[in-house]
Amino acid sequence: MTDTASNLKRQFPSGGTAVVIAASGGIGAALHEAIKASGAFTTVIGTSRSGGTAVDLTDEASIVALAETIKASGQDLRLVFDASGYLHGPQGNPEKSWNAIDAQTMAYQFAVNTIGPALLVKHLIPLLPRESRSVFATISAKVGSISDNRLGGWYGYRAAKAGLNQIVKTTSIELARKRAEAVCIALHPGTVKTQLSDPFAKAGVRLQEPHESAAAMLNVVASVEPADSGSLIAYDGTRLPY
Repeated sequence: MTDTASNLKRQFPSGGTAVVIAASGGIGAALHEAIKASGAFTTVIGTSRSGGTAVDLTDEASIVALAETIKASGQDLRLVFDASGYLHGPQGNPEKSWNAIDAQTMAYQFAVNTIGPALLVKHLIPLLPRESRSVFATISAKVGSISDNRLGGWYGYRAAKAGLNQIVKTTSIELARKRAEAVCIALHPGTVKTQLSDPFAKAGVRLQEPHESAAAMLNVVASVEPADSGSLIAYDGTRLPY
């Protein structure tokens, strides 16, 4: 048994359900595989925008349908890991200058990176058990840190991830009142070899493989306590500033 599997089994009550949002992406697929292989949960659900358990973060009805599926199973929801994110693609690319700011691109950044995870909070966090350990984790980014911003650029992505960090912090405050053993955190995955980061990789900088980042983040998930709720944490366990 790997260290990651042992950590998950040790820290979570046996059984229950784990959900990985965006399990068809590079990091999401690695997370889904590692969580299934751990044997820490009775059921592991992986979602994608199409096929299988379909969840589109821009479509609230699909999130409601996922919540209904989980409720119908009768199992406790122990872990939600949101691996979604949009940096570049058909809806637009990161801005190098304010001249490139586009309202539609920025709106889509917020729809996927901020509003979508907020809707996951709305519909999935109420399914977490009231009196035992559970974790809601969402992938944010170090570039979403306002105090760490020294290079500028990437207006929409930075702002959307900063917004996500605020969602996590705000959620953690309400969560502490309603589910004292639950934890809500934002995670920085590092620079990972995926379609999202490949175009922006710097020469000479080693990219993590998805399975490396996934294992590291799951070890963080296994180690966090309610006192850590609301934090932005790097894959190596380093607490990052908002």
